Amino acid sequence: MNLTKIFKRAALASTIGAAALLVGCGTTNTVTEQASTTINGMKAGGHEYILTVTRPNQLHIVDTETNQLVRTCDVPGIFGNGGIAMSPDGRIAYVMTNKWEDIYGFDITNCEIKFSAKQSYSNVQVKSFISMAVSADGKELYTVQNPVRKLLDRFETMEPRLAVFNTEDGLNAKPVRTFPVDRRITKIGSMQNGEVILGGGDLKAIDPQTGKVRLIKALQNWDRAPDKWVPPDAFAMHTMGEHVGEFIMPYFTIRWNGAPGDESQADFLWGHVRIDTKTGKVESIETVPFEFIVFNWVTDPNDKDILYGSFNQLSKHNVKTGETVKVQPMDHTYYNINMTGDGKTIYIGGTSSDISIHDAETLEKIGSIQLTGDMSTSDLRLARLK
Repeated sequence: MNLTKIFKRAALASTIGAAALLVGCGTTNTVTEQASTTINGMKAGGHEYILTVTRPNQLHIVDTETNQLVRTCDVPGIFGNGGIAMSPDGRIAYVMTNKWEDIYGFDITNCEIKFSAKQSYSNVQVKSFISMAVSADGKELYTVQNPVRKLLDRFETMEPRLAVFNTEDGLNAKPVRTFPVDRRITKIGSMQNGEVILGGGDLKAIDPQTGKVRLIKALQNWDRAPDKWVPPDAFAMHTMGEHVGEFIMPYFTIRWNGAPGDESQADFLWGHVRIDTKTGKVESIETVPFEFIVFNWVTDPNDKDILYGSFNQLSKHNVKTGETVKVQPMDHTYYNINMTGDGKTIYIGGTSSDISIHDAETLEKIGSIQLTGDMSTSDLRLARLK
């Protein structure tokens, strides 16, 4: 064989090899790209899921696209308040359990427990009333602990405190820092600047690195004219707002239009404090009639002046004008409400064993999801799986 033929065959082999390599690379990229959009059969890339907890003690994950239950995880311990806090990547759901004492972090794609913390120790019993949040970077978990020392002849009430956990500490994690906080703090939230919002009689923020506390909005201790206003009763139950990046807390107040105490001329109103967790901007307004009983508000992503609430009925309100836009009767009482990030679908849960699904524009019921056991006071959280 002459050199010309050898060179031609070598060139052909090189070309074929390069083409195969390019095809192989293309195949690898395609597989990697496809794999990145699903995790253990669940859609990622920002796909949205609704999470809640039911008795006897199970975490449920619902796909908002199909409204189908995709996974159920068994939660250790006795049912607590059903509180849930999500990691920023939407993958880890931290669940409060065992009568409001223990926390377990679940990978929602496979139910694997990645984190746990037992807050009680020795003769000290610790309860966290709903209050649980994850830092904006996902590295820390916060709870407000209410400890009681159990002695032979009495219970000794101890000072409440913010407890800070490292989420990377895995199983049997212990607080790495604690700071004293006010009593009556229930729901809390995290801000992009690192502060933790403390929802109690007044609305405050604490730096979880130093323990420094600042006032966001005085409610119980507000200084508005007492002949015109009754100090609010802040209702800090469920934490909503992850779909639009906010923390919102309702409160009840009375505006005296005549003499103080003259209820015949008074306005009984819902107000709220709304905090943009990215910018820190605070809004406070009282416009919604108190006849619409709610446990929490949820904001329309397409119009922040529109709020939705639920209890015995689903209601839609324009807080800027004070107008009640729509009201929809419901099958029974529901404690909790949330919605998708596109503002099209509302989910209403808590109390019983079914999640009621509604069109956000008309409020009409468009579906239902039946779960095992009742949700009681459980959260109804939105997670975006990245």
